Amino acid sequence: MPDIHSHERGLIETRIDGETLFEGNFLTLKRDRVRLPDGKEATREFLEHPGAVMVIPLFDDGQVLMERQFRYPLRQVMCEFPAGKLDADESPLFCAQRELLEETGYSAGRWQRITRIHPVISYSTEFIDIFLARDLSAGQRQLDDGEFLETFTMPATQLLDWVRCGQVSDVKTVIGAFWLEKILDGQWSPEPDAG
Repeated sequence: MPDIHSHERGLIETRIDGETLFEGNFLTLKRDRVRLPDGKEATREFLEHPGAVMVIPLFDDGQVLMERQFRYPLRQVMCEFPAGKLDADESPLFCAQRELLEETGYSAGRWQRITRIHPVISYSTEFIDIFLARDLSAGQRQLDDGEFLETFTMPATQLLDWVRCGQVSDVKTVIGAFWLEKILDGQWSPEPDAG
């Protein structure tokens, strides 16, 4: 059987060596020297990220649970789906369940994995696994120390209007909104129940 990636061989960059420029609590900045496909050398700077999850909490009445949270790099409050980074040795599903409960107080009786996205491929290793959470039950949220956010509900059908007008510009939430529209229209299906 032929290698389906054989056409990519002329595109691969090979790491020669590298250094860590900064190691923080959750991001590591690296600089690598690489050999290009034509034999020349180049430098690549990038962030190592542990990975994350995002949850689309969907109520039986077609409402979705959203959050408002101040995002310091942009210096503004953003509207987004619940999300959070993976802890060491944590499965994406467990992380999604934990983040939904901690940030919103809700738990879900039904979980489906939708997809994995890579939001900033030019300078980060970050991936985000997106889950659909249904059969929601309210409970007590358990925000991390120093975490401040508000939750609200809105019709899933209105979310695309917010994307179109720029009221929602967070890339993971935009992708989640498009996936949700396709799922509700019956055009796309999430994976079988995850838990």
